[in-house]
Amino acid sequence: MFYKIIISGFAFMFLMNCNSQKETKNSDKVISKSNKNVEGKIIYFAEGENKFLPEYQMNVTFKNISEDSRCPEGVTCVWEGAAVANIEFMGTTTRPITIPLATTENAGRNYQKSTFFNGYTISLIEVNPAPASGEGAKALAGKYRIGMVITKGGKDSTTK
Repeated sequence: MFYKIIISGFAFMFLMNCNSQKETKNSDKVISKSNKNVEGKIIYFAEGENKFLPEYQMNVTFKNISEDSRCPEGVTCVWEGAAVANIEFMGTTTRPITIPLATTENAGRNYQKSTFFNGYTISLIEVNPAPASGEGAKALAGKYRIGMVITKGGKDSTTK
């Protein structure tokens, strides 16, 4: 009788674990520290990394961060600043195009968080790490990592 209780307990724990993994894998809502709910899966790139994304039929390369004026951690700033990532996109039937995406929208500085390419809306969600006080953004060159979300729909930016 004692063995039946132990085996039943292990079986119950195993089934509970399977259910929690299934819920995590099927979730399309992602919550980020700096963002509200984001629809879709965040795709991460290290600086200089190139990936072919078969589900979108495009090749994506995170070239570099051209500007990082974000407020360093532990410092009080008047303006939150922005990081601008240069990202190269190339569809299976298009030429490569490098598009700068920023962490904030600012029309006066030509900052945009999202763009349209090949029938998809591409949004910059995260840029990490944030600058630290005393070091500045130059110390982070080559160490950046971005997160972006690609969703179906939108006007093609290559046909301006």
